[in-house]
Amino acid sequence: MPPILLTIQTAAPAGGLAIADGERLLAEINLDVRQTPTEWLLQSVEDLLFKTGIDRKALDGIGVVRGPGSFTGLRVGLATAKGLAMATGCPLVGLSSLQCLAMQLPFTALPVCAMLDARKQEVYAAFYRWESGFPHPVVAECVVKPETLLADIAGETLFVGTGARVYRSLIVRQLAGRAHFAPDFLNLPRAGAAAALALHEWRCGRTFTAEQLMPVYLRPSEAELNWRAQGISG
Repeated sequence: MPPILLTIQTAAPAGGLAIADGERLLAEINLDVRQTPTEWLLQSVEDLLFKTGIDRKALDGIGVVRGPGSFTGLRVGLATAKGLAMATGCPLVGLSSLQCLAMQLPFTALPVCAMLDARKQEVYAAFYRWESGFPHPVVAECVVKPETLLADIAGETLFVGTGARVYRSLIVRQLAGRAHFAPDFLNLPRAGAAAALALHEWRCGRTFTAEQLMPVYLRPSEAELNWRAQGISG
């Protein structure tokens, strides 16, 4: 029987949830609002389980986007997923927010540059190429200034993500006709795409326990930077 997976995406504001029975997407919620995941996530999990008629004990796995993205959102999403995993005994599947974005552009012949706005005039970015029905990473995830990222792009490229939205003028200025853009509604990692990626990872056996799964931040948080600065000054 196909696995029943609950997938949580809280890397980008505000996030989303999906429940899938194998390749069949049963329900999906996507939010792009000012609410933080602490305000909606747990209740939405319960609502989705109730509306799909699925008991927690029927879940075979829990997918969760572990980064990069919003530090607060990632912590809330991971804490929720880990709590559910410990309560149900389900394994966890860790997902990349950038690969989830690339998952939303199936079968494109162009290389995909997934970009999330990292603020501080930087982006989280990675490059993917679709092969055999799946986006394979060709350049590792990084946090970088968009000008530096774009300087290394030689050919036509398809851009997706909030970083592509924020820096679209800069991308067009530097790459001109070599730049192509996904529709704006695809610029947030959608829970349904994350669910499809979770199924792929689950079938490949790439699962974790709650103790094993860690977030991927790519850079230190403001709190950590402040702590380091205080340590140095002290």
